[in-house]
Amino acid sequence: MGEIKTTVLGAGSWGTALAKLLADQGYPTRLWARRKVMADSIQADHENQAYLPGFPLPDTLETTSDLEYALDGSELIVCVVPTHGLREVLKDAAPLFGTKAPIVSATKGIEIDSLMLVSEVFEDMLPEAQHRQLTYLGGPSFAKEVAACLPTAVSVAGHDADMVAATQAAFTTDRFRVYSTEDVVGVELGGALKNVVAIAAGIGDGLGFGHNTRAGLITRGLAEISRLAIAKGANPLTLAGLSGMGDLVLTCTGDLSRNRNVGLQIGQGKSLKDILGSMQMVAEGVRTAKSANELSERVGIDMPITREVYAMLYDDKPPLEAVVDLMTRPMRAERE
Repeated sequence: MGEIKTTVLGAGSWGTALAKLLADQGYPTRLWARRKVMADSIQADHENQAYLPGFPLPDTLETTSDLEYALDGSELIVCVVPTHGLREVLKDAAPLFGTKAPIVSATKGIEIDSLMLVSEVFEDMLPEAQHRQLTYLGGPSFAKEVAACLPTAVSVAGHDADMVAATQAAFTTDRFRVYSTEDVVGVELGGALKNVVAIAAGIGDGLGFGHNTRAGLITRGLAEISRLAIAKGANPLTLAGLSGMGDLVLTCTGDLSRNRNVGLQIGQGKSLKDILGSMQMVAEGVRTAKSANELSERVGIDMPITREVYAMLYDDKPPLEAVVDLMTRPMRAERE
């Protein structure tokens, strides 16, 4: 493809990595940071020292805190705003999106109050005429590894084939491969719920459990993710792919996983308040544990791992007690 004027909303580690990926291809790219002091720092240093240190940013990348300027003339819009701040940003940004550019969401989560998926928040905030522009990026992808140009495979979902194809083409490089799918719900829920299971896997590691425990959590975690996703209309095969099993394995096992790290420290006896107070980056799984637990109850889907993670995070349930409760539930068939 030729030059594409791109805008990335959200200057955290993932937003910066995606902006770098696009700018490295020669696309004129504007990275929007909510705080002016951060935008000015990234622009002056050509590096996001707060969220993605050690990765120089190309000259084709410009950072700004002016939302209108960031979106002016954009031909590809990538939104990487955390779920809890998404609605507020969209309120100001949506009128500036235009009606032609693909709008790519790389945000993973479930809104706390409404229990809406990110796709539902977008559709709630954008006029119906713009819904065809929406696509959703998911799959196993640590920001630092993408910034380091390590081979990565992800998926992009959307309901409009032309928008999906345009997104796929814009992001694909010889180190970043993008597969297409029409299953928005599967990609969304796989990406959101794996963070909760990753906290559980980290807790197991923090308690000193072994590979058996982690394998069991990943497999049974995928089972409950799939139950909820299918109830919400997802294709079960999506959960066996990059945005399901792929993202789940990465987040439950990788040392770069913020959510696994939160669980690791909880398993070692630290309080959630102290853990979050020491973190600069967002661990989406902490909020998602609450919204996912409530959503599962609303839909009537049994999600025992999610329920126990919620209890440990929000009700101070001792991790070992949660493990015993998980292991001693009534027996059932594996495929129930």
